[in-house]
Amino acid sequence: MDMSILIAPVIIFMIIVAPTWLVLHYRSKEKISGGFNESEATQLRELVSKAEQLKDRVRALERILDQEHPDWRKYN
Repeated sequence: MDMSILIAPVIIFMIIVAPTWLVLHYRSKEKISGGFNESEATQLRELVSKAEQLKDRVRALERILDQEHPDWRKYN
């Protein structure tokens, strides 16, 4: 088998495909490890705030139920 047939695809791979592949790979790694952008961080803070409000509401409802129907937890 003539080795010159294999040399051209290997050279094309090493010059074009491999560098492109590496650049795209490390660019995607950078985006993944970059964390949140500012709008995502703001949205996360808002969601955490809403979750805290909902937790407070549930606690209040549980206190009311404990006062009015002390054995309500048995039926869950």
